[in-house]
Amino acid sequence: MIRRTARRVAFGAIVVVALFVTGPLVALALGKASFTGAWWAATHRPAGLAPDPADHPEAIVQAYAARTFGWRGAFGVHTWIAAKPAGAPRYTRYEVIGWLARDGGSVVSVDDRRAPDAEWYGNAPELLRDLRGSQAEAVIAKLDRAAASYPYAHHYSVWPGPNSNTFVAHVARSVPELRLALPANALGKDYVEWESAFGRSPSGTGWQASARGVLGLIVGGDEGFELNVLGLVVGVDPRAPALKLPGFGNVP
Repeated sequence: MIRRTARRVAFGAIVVVALFVTGPLVALALGKASFTGAWWAATHRPAGLAPDPADHPEAIVQAYAARTFGWRGAFGVHTWIAAKPAGAPRYTRYEVIGWLARDGGSVVSVDDRRAPDAEWYGNAPELLRDLRGSQAEAVIAKLDRAAASYPYAHHYSVWPGPNSNTFVAHVARSVPELRLALPANALGKDYVEWESAFGRSPSGTGWQASARGVLGLIVGGDEGFELNVLGLVVGVDPRAPALKLPGFGNVP
């Protein structure tokens, strides 16, 4: 009896893992990611999603997500935040870039030299959040401090984190005025230390339980319901409405 139960448990675990991995495999088959191409030849063109500061003097905060480069794009996206105070001539991008960790450097990049809505190594971004005026000003007032408080500035790991999505989730938790719910395929967004295993979801509208980003769940007003297994997320957003699928993210 014990052996039969163990087999059933093992079989069930295999089925669950297979279901979670199917999404990224289908995403790869549909061309969401590619094994071809060189990163140094990839484009970083503006996508036309960020308002021109010359025409929009008000404060603006935007959050973006774009598929990661190469085969990893089948699993997840890279996220970042762009902000422009009122009257500023350009945007500042807040993000984590893994290769900056070489030689012990900080992976946190706060830079105004790149377009706020630039392609991420050839992949066009999607606009996640767009705040203007006083709402944007409330976020901008806290952005620098939130970025500086990121606890993994000298550590980077694609899976399960900390990575670029861990950073944006940290900023979102630190700046509740941002009210940012990250997409389900923002792999690494759920990475937290054990002492923070139970706490607020990134959007600040719900609660999260996470075992260092490998296993967990979120129930929130903006996130809906999410189940995380090995960093891959399934769930439902009843407000959109949308399904949340590994490899695809939020699917209306």
